[in-house]
Amino acid sequence: MSYIEVNGLKKTFTVRKKREKGKLFREKQTVEALKGVSFSVEKGELVGYIGPNGAGKSTTVKILSGILTPDGGEALVGGRVPWLERREYVKHIGVVFGQRSQLWWDVPIVDSFSLLKDIYRLSAADYESRLKELTEALQLEEFLRTPLRLLSLGQRMRAELCGSLLHRPELLFLDEPTIGLDAVSKLALRDFLKWENAEHGTTIMLTTHDMEDIAALCSRVMVLGHGQKLYDGTLPELLEKFDTVRTVSVKYDGALPDLQLPEGISFERGENELSISYAPSVFPTAKLLATLQEAGRISEMTLQPENIDRLIAAMYKEMDL
Repeated sequence: MSYIEVNGLKKTFTVRKKREKGKLFREKQTVEALKGVSFSVEKGELVGYIGPNGAGKSTTVKILSGILTPDGGEALVGGRVPWLERREYVKHIGVVFGQRSQLWWDVPIVDSFSLLKDIYRLSAADYESRLKELTEALQLEEFLRTPLRLLSLGQRMRAELCGSLLHRPELLFLDEPTIGLDAVSKLALRDFLKWENAEHGTTIMLTTHDMEDIAALCSRVMVLGHGQKLYDGTLPELLEKFDTVRTVSVKYDGALPDLQLPEGISFERGENELSISYAPSVFPTAKLLATLQEAGRISEMTLQPENIDRLIAAMYKEMDL
């Protein structure tokens, strides 16, 4: 049996619409956040869980962390039902929400860590060794005596990760952990997560809109849309289906030639540069390059595939998400 087993998970919410003029009460609306989602995750996997806003990603994480109770379906994590055995279950998981904090705002972060030590009933020796390991890995030593409110966003996220991992959880849920972080902080966070996964075999389930996080960390990705699982496999296989547009920028020695390109290929002429967008499935790259070379003497050429965010956006559009 897999470490995480989810079968037919369902969750609905009742929301109230804005009250219309002339009506005394607001109308209710039922929203299906999850419509029978099923998947399994092996111990030690690092899985990306992606989808547009409102797809049901955070709802899944909240159910699997024991915060919400589903309206249907089953879920077992390490042989435990999260919402029924929460007291015992939470000893084995860590959760980081990108826009929520589990640390205390006005006290030094080391005091928050000390309180978490008592909450999880860690021995002094285990706490000291784990705190030393994490603060070194996350470069937090100089901030331990600083209140959380005085830290930058990147420093706060590192502190949140430290607090979530103090009790050595088997499973770590990360919901938008890099939101708002600068490039340096993102790279440091990714390096740490790869180290934690490799060093301790921690199972990590990551939801994010930053596709570079997924590309750098996850060997497997699941796509959620309209409360349903739409894809489960590797990121390269997923992107290959939607890698439909490439861009070529070409500079020629002398004047730009008049190119005869087939229909469906768009291009823009600059002062001394052509920018061409094309679909490899319609007009193969090798054939296009031969056409460009025949047109004149090329001084500079750049072949640029679409970036991951554009490919994911194309995928969402294709899947009507």
